[in-house]
Amino acid sequence: MGKIAFLFAGQGAQKAGMGRSIYEASTAARKAMDEAESIRPGTLAQCFEGPDEALRQTVNTQPCLMLVDYACALAAREAGVAPDCAAGFSLGEVAAAAFAGMLPFEAAFRLVIRRAELMQAAATRHPGAMGAVLRLSAGQVEAVCARVGEAYPVNYNCPGQIVVACLEDRFDALDAAVTAQRGRVMRLNVSGAFHSPWMREAEAGLAEYLAGVDLKAPDIPLYANATGRPYAGDLKALLSRQVASPVRFEDSVRAMAEAGVTTFIEVGPGTTLGGLTRRTLTARVFNVEDEQSLRACMEGLNA
Repeated sequence: MGKIAFLFAGQGAQKAGMGRSIYEASTAARKAMDEAESIRPGTLAQCFEGPDEALRQTVNTQPCLMLVDYACALAAREAGVAPDCAAGFSLGEVAAAAFAGMLPFEAAFRLVIRRAELMQAAATRHPGAMGAVLRLSAGQVEAVCARVGEAYPVNYNCPGQIVVACLEDRFDALDAAVTAQRGRVMRLNVSGAFHSPWMREAEAGLAEYLAGVDLKAPDIPLYANATGRPYAGDLKALLSRQVASPVRFEDSVRAMAEAGVTTFIEVGPGTTLGGLTRRTLTARVFNVEDEQSLRACMEGLNA
Protein backbone atom coordinates (compact mmCIF):
# COMPACT_ATOMS: atom_id res chain seq x y z
CA MET A 1 0.00 0.00 0.00
CA GLY A 2 1.25 3.46 -0.89
CA LYS A 3 1.76 6.42 1.38
CA ILE A 4 -0.85 8.99 2.42
CA ALA A 5 -0.48 12.77 2.21
CA PHE A 6 -2.61 15.46 3.82
CA LEU A 7 -3.21 18.61 1.75
CA PHE A 8 -4.28 21.67 3.76
CA ALA A 9 -6.68 24.03 1.96
CA GLY A 10 -5.74 27.61 1.14
CA GLN A 11 -7.39 31.02 1.07
CA GLY A 12 -10.44 31.08 -1.18
CA ALA A 13 -11.84 27.83 0.25
CA GLN A 14 -13.51 29.59 3.19
CA LYS A 15 -17.29 29.55 3.54
CA ALA A 16 -19.82 30.28 6.25
CA GLY A 17 -20.64 27.16 8.22
CA MET A 18 -17.20 25.61 7.85
CA GLY A 19 -15.99 23.57 10.78
CA ARG A 20 -19.31 23.25 12.63
CA SER A 21 -19.85 19.57 11.82
CA ILE A 22 -16.26 18.66 12.67
CA TYR A 23 -16.53 20.62 15.93
CA GLU A 24 -19.56 18.56 16.90
CA ALA A 25 -18.15 15.22 15.74
CA SER A 26 -14.53 15.22 16.91
CA THR A 27 -13.20 15.64 20.44
CA ALA A 28 -9.72 16.54 19.16
CA ALA A 29 -11.07 19.12 16.74
CA ARG A 30 -13.33 20.67 19.36
CA LYS A 31 -10.44 21.06 21.82
CA ALA A 32 -8.32 22.92 19.26
CA MET A 33 -11.21 25.09 18.14
CA ASP A 34 -12.07 26.05 21.70
CA GLU A 35 -8.43 26.95 22.26
CA ALA A 36 -8.47 29.20 19.20
CA GLU A 37 -11.66 30.86 20.42
CA SER A 38 -9.97 31.67 23.73
CA ILE A 39 -7.08 33.32 21.85
CA ARG A 40 -9.24 35.16 19.31
CA PRO A 41 -12.82 35.53 20.58
CA GLY A 42 -15.39 35.46 17.80
CA THR A 43 -13.47 33.05 15.59
CA LEU A 44 -16.00 30.22 15.89
CA ALA A 45 -18.91 32.55 15.14
CA GLN A 46 -17.13 33.71 11.98
CA CYS A 47 -16.47 30.10 10.94
CA PHE A 48 -19.95 28.81 11.73
CA GLU A 49 -22.07 31.82 10.81
CA GLY A 50 -20.03 34.14 8.58
CA PRO A 51 -21.16 36.40 7.11
CA ASP A 52 -19.35 35.75 3.85
CA GLU A 53 -18.32 39.40 3.54
CA ALA A 54 -16.44 39.16 6.82
CA LEU A 55 -14.83 35.86 5.84
CA ARG A 56 -13.50 37.43 2.64
CA GLN A 57 -11.40 39.90 4.66
CA THR A 58 -7.88 38.51 4.92
CA VAL A 59 -7.58 39.32 8.63
CA ASN A 60 -10.56 37.03 9.24
CA THR A 61 -10.07 34.51 6.45
CA GLN A 62 -6.65 33.32 7.48
CA PRO A 63 -7.18 32.52 11.18
CA CYS A 64 -10.60 31.00 10.53
CA LEU A 65 -9.49 28.84 7.63
CA MET A 66 -6.24 27.79 9.28
CA LEU A 67 -8.25 26.64 12.30
CA VAL A 68 -10.71 24.61 10.24
CA ASP A 69 -7.92 23.01 8.20
CA TYR A 70 -6.12 21.99 11.37
CA ALA A 71 -9.32 20.74 13.05
CA CYS A 72 -10.21 18.58 10.03
CA ALA A 73 -6.74 17.04 10.07
CA LEU A 74 -7.07 16.30 13.79
CA ALA A 75 -10.46 14.69 13.20
CA ALA A 76 -9.01 12.49 10.47
CA ARG A 77 -6.10 11.46 12.67
CA GLU A 78 -8.50 10.77 15.54
CA ALA A 79 -10.45 8.50 13.18
CA GLY A 80 -7.28 6.51 12.48
CA VAL A 81 -5.59 8.16 9.49
CA ALA A 82 -1.85 8.64 9.96
CA PRO A 83 -0.40 10.63 7.03
CA ASP A 84 3.15 10.01 5.90
CA CYS A 85 3.68 13.61 4.75
CA ALA A 86 1.84 16.89 4.33
CA ALA A 87 1.63 20.07 2.31
CA GLY A 88 -0.49 23.19 2.60
CA PHE A 89 -1.54 25.62 -0.09
CA SER A 90 -0.38 29.10 0.91
CA LEU A 91 -2.17 29.76 4.22
CA GLY A 92 -2.64 25.99 4.54
CA GLU A 93 1.10 25.60 5.01
CA VAL A 94 0.83 27.13 8.49
CA ALA A 95 -1.84 24.62 9.48
CA ALA A 96 0.26 21.85 7.98
CA ALA A 97 3.30 23.03 9.93
CA ALA A 98 1.35 22.89 13.19
CA PHE A 99 -0.04 19.45 12.39
CA ALA A 100 3.44 18.18 11.48
CA GLY A 101 4.78 19.37 14.84
CA MET A 102 6.99 22.18 13.56
CA LEU A 103 5.41 24.48 16.16
CA PRO A 104 2.63 24.14 18.75
CA PHE A 105 -0.91 24.95 17.68
CA GLU A 106 -1.17 28.06 19.86
CA ALA A 107 2.01 29.49 18.34
CA ALA A 108 0.82 28.63 14.85
CA PHE A 109 -2.56 30.27 15.41
CA ARG A 110 -0.97 33.45 16.75
CA LEU A 111 1.43 33.37 13.81
CA VAL A 112 -1.37 33.19 11.29
CA ILE A 113 -3.15 36.12 12.95
CA ARG A 114 0.01 38.19 12.45
CA ARG A 115 0.49 36.84 8.93
CA ALA A 116 -3.02 37.95 7.99
CA GLU A 117 -2.44 41.45 9.38
CA LEU A 118 0.80 41.83 7.45
CA MET A 119 -0.62 40.55 4.17
CA GLN A 120 -3.74 42.69 4.37
CA ALA A 121 -1.62 45.76 5.11
CA ALA A 122 0.62 45.03 2.11
CA ALA A 123 -2.42 44.49 -0.10
CA THR A 124 -3.88 47.82 1.01
CA ARG A 125 -0.63 49.64 0.19
CA HIS A 126 -0.29 47.90 -3.18
CA PRO A 127 -3.75 47.29 -4.69
CA GLY A 128 -3.50 44.20 -6.84
CA ALA A 129 -5.48 41.51 -8.59
CA MET A 130 -5.11 37.80 -9.23
CA GLY A 131 -6.40 35.65 -12.05
CA ALA A 132 -6.21 31.96 -12.92
CA VAL A 133 -4.78 31.54 -16.41
CA LEU A 134 -6.15 28.47 -18.16
CA ARG A 135 -5.06 26.51 -21.22
CA LEU A 136 -1.51 27.92 -21.40
CA SER A 137 1.76 26.27 -20.40
CA ALA A 138 3.96 27.60 -17.64
CA GLY A 139 6.39 28.95 -20.22
CA GLN A 140 3.64 30.75 -22.10
CA VAL A 141 2.30 32.34 -18.92
CA GLU A 142 5.77 33.46 -17.86
CA ALA A 143 6.32 35.03 -21.29
CA VAL A 144 2.95 36.81 -21.19
CA CYS A 145 3.74 38.23 -17.75
CA ALA A 146 7.09 39.51 -18.95
CA ARG A 147 5.41 41.29 -21.88
CA VAL A 148 2.60 42.78 -19.80
CA GLY A 149 4.90 43.97 -17.01
CA GLU A 150 4.13 44.20 -13.31
CA ALA A 151 2.56 40.74 -13.53
CA TYR A 152 3.93 37.52 -12.03
CA PRO A 153 3.03 33.81 -12.02
CA VAL A 154 2.35 33.11 -8.33
CA ASN A 155 0.53 29.75 -8.10
CA TYR A 156 1.70 26.83 -10.22
CA ASN A 157 -1.43 24.79 -9.56
CA CYS A 158 -1.51 22.01 -12.15
CA PRO A 159 -0.92 21.54 -15.88
CA GLY A 160 -2.87 24.24 -17.71
CA GLN A 161 -3.67 26.35 -14.63
CA ILE A 162 -1.36 29.03 -13.29
CA VAL A 163 -2.46 31.97 -11.17
CA VAL A 164 -1.00 35.37 -11.99
CA ALA A 165 -0.82 38.39 -9.68
CA CYS A 166 -0.59 41.90 -11.06
CA LEU A 167 -1.25 45.49 -10.16
CA GLU A 168 -4.94 46.37 -10.40
CA ASP A 169 -4.42 48.63 -13.41
CA ARG A 170 -2.60 45.86 -15.34
CA PHE A 171 -5.35 43.23 -15.16
CA ASP A 172 -7.07 44.24 -18.41
CA ALA A 173 -3.75 44.13 -20.26
CA LEU A 174 -3.06 40.69 -18.79
CA ASP A 175 -6.49 39.47 -19.89
CA ALA A 176 -5.93 40.75 -23.42
CA ALA A 177 -2.46 39.19 -23.67
CA VAL A 178 -3.69 35.80 -22.46
CA THR A 179 -6.67 35.88 -24.83
CA ALA A 180 -4.31 36.63 -27.72
CA GLN A 181 -2.52 33.36 -26.88
CA ARG A 182 -5.90 31.54 -26.91
CA GLY A 183 -5.92 31.20 -23.17
CA ARG A 184 -8.45 32.40 -20.63
CA VAL A 185 -8.23 34.35 -17.37
CA MET A 186 -10.63 33.82 -14.47
CA ARG A 187 -10.37 36.66 -11.98
CA LEU A 188 -10.13 35.49 -8.37
CA ASN A 189 -12.08 37.01 -5.50
CA VAL A 190 -9.09 37.93 -3.34
CA SER A 191 -8.01 41.17 -1.70
CA GLY A 192 -4.43 41.46 -2.93
CA ALA A 193 -1.59 40.31 -5.17
CA PHE A 194 -0.45 37.52 -2.88
CA HIS A 195 2.81 35.57 -3.33
CA SER A 196 4.19 38.37 -5.49
CA PRO A 197 6.94 40.95 -4.96
CA TRP A 198 4.30 43.30 -3.49
CA MET A 199 4.23 41.01 -0.45
CA ARG A 200 7.92 41.61 0.39
CA GLU A 201 6.91 43.91 3.25
CA ALA A 202 4.77 41.12 4.68
CA GLU A 203 7.66 38.68 4.26
CA ALA A 204 9.96 40.99 6.22
CA GLY A 205 7.37 41.47 8.94
CA LEU A 206 6.79 37.76 9.21
CA ALA A 207 10.53 37.09 9.45
CA GLU A 208 10.73 39.61 12.28
CA TYR A 209 7.83 37.93 14.08
CA LEU A 210 9.27 34.45 13.57
CA ALA A 211 12.53 35.52 15.21
CA GLY A 212 10.73 35.09 18.52
CA VAL A 213 9.10 31.74 17.68
CA ASP A 214 10.69 28.36 18.29
CA LEU A 215 10.49 25.98 15.34
CA LYS A 216 11.66 22.39 15.13
CA ALA A 217 12.05 19.94 12.29
CA PRO A 218 8.62 18.55 11.36
CA ASP A 219 7.71 15.04 12.52
CA ILE A 220 6.76 14.06 8.96
CA PRO A 221 8.01 15.51 5.66
CA LEU A 222 6.36 18.89 5.12
CA TYR A 223 6.53 20.05 1.53
CA ALA A 224 7.23 23.77 1.19
CA ASN A 225 5.32 25.99 -1.22
CA ALA A 226 8.44 27.94 -2.10
CA THR A 227 10.48 24.92 -3.22
CA GLY A 228 8.07 22.05 -3.82
CA ARG A 229 10.34 19.93 -1.63
CA PRO A 230 10.36 18.98 2.06
CA TYR A 231 11.32 21.63 4.60
CA ALA A 232 15.04 21.64 5.33
CA GLY A 233 17.68 24.12 6.41
CA ASP A 234 16.51 27.50 7.71
CA LEU A 235 12.89 26.75 8.62
CA LYS A 236 12.04 30.32 9.61
CA ALA A 237 13.38 31.79 6.38
CA LEU A 238 11.44 29.26 4.33
CA LEU A 239 8.18 29.92 6.19
CA SER A 240 8.47 33.71 5.93
CA ARG A 241 9.63 33.57 2.30
CA GLN A 242 6.47 31.71 1.41
CA VAL A 243 4.19 34.79 1.45
CA ALA A 244 6.10 36.55 -1.34
CA SER A 245 7.15 33.50 -3.40
CA PRO A 246 5.16 31.44 -5.91
CA VAL A 247 3.21 28.47 -4.57
CA ARG A 248 4.66 25.43 -6.35
CA PHE A 249 1.76 23.12 -5.64
CA GLU A 250 2.16 20.99 -8.77
CA ASP A 251 5.83 20.40 -7.96
CA SER A 252 4.91 19.40 -4.39
CA VAL A 253 2.29 16.89 -5.53
CA ARG A 254 4.66 15.35 -8.07
CA ALA A 255 7.45 15.15 -5.49
CA MET A 256 5.16 13.42 -3.02
CA ALA A 257 4.10 10.94 -5.66
CA GLU A 258 7.76 10.26 -6.46
CA ALA A 259 8.27 9.59 -2.73
CA GLY A 260 5.58 6.90 -2.81
CA VAL A 261 2.36 8.80 -2.06
CA THR A 262 -0.65 7.23 -3.75
CA THR A 263 -3.45 8.71 -1.63
CA PHE A 264 -4.06 12.42 -1.10
CA ILE A 265 -6.54 13.70 1.48
CA GLU A 266 -7.55 17.35 1.34
CA VAL A 267 -8.31 18.67 4.83
CA GLY A 268 -10.36 21.83 5.20
CA PRO A 269 -13.27 23.32 3.27
CA GLY A 270 -13.86 22.39 -0.35
CA THR A 271 -12.26 20.07 -2.87
CA THR A 272 -10.06 22.46 -4.88
CA LEU A 273 -6.71 20.85 -4.03
CA GLY A 274 -8.07 17.40 -4.73
CA GLY A 275 -9.16 18.59 -8.16
CA LEU A 276 -5.73 20.06 -8.89
CA THR A 277 -4.12 16.80 -7.78
CA ARG A 278 -6.33 14.76 -10.10
CA ARG A 279 -5.34 17.00 -13.00
CA THR A 280 -1.68 16.51 -12.19
CA LEU A 281 -1.42 12.74 -11.71
CA THR A 282 -3.33 9.53 -11.14
CA ALA A 283 -3.99 8.90 -7.45
CA ARG A 284 -6.69 8.20 -4.91
CA VAL A 285 -8.10 11.51 -3.67
CA PHE A 286 -10.42 12.18 -0.73
CA ASN A 287 -11.43 15.20 1.29
CA VAL A 288 -12.33 15.83 4.91
CA GLU A 289 -14.34 18.97 5.66
CA ASP A 290 -17.22 17.68 7.78
CA GLU A 291 -18.51 14.53 9.44
CA GLN A 292 -20.03 13.18 6.23
CA SER A 293 -16.87 13.57 4.14
CA LEU A 294 -14.78 12.12 6.98
CA ARG A 295 -16.99 9.06 7.02
CA ALA A 296 -16.76 8.75 3.24
CA CYS A 297 -12.98 9.10 3.39
CA MET A 298 -12.67 6.33 5.98
CA GLU A 299 -14.93 4.05 3.94
CA GLY A 300 -12.85 4.72 0.84
CA LEU A 301 -9.56 4.08 2.59
CA ASN A 302 -10.87 0.80 3.98
CA ALA A 303 -12.42 -0.39 0.72
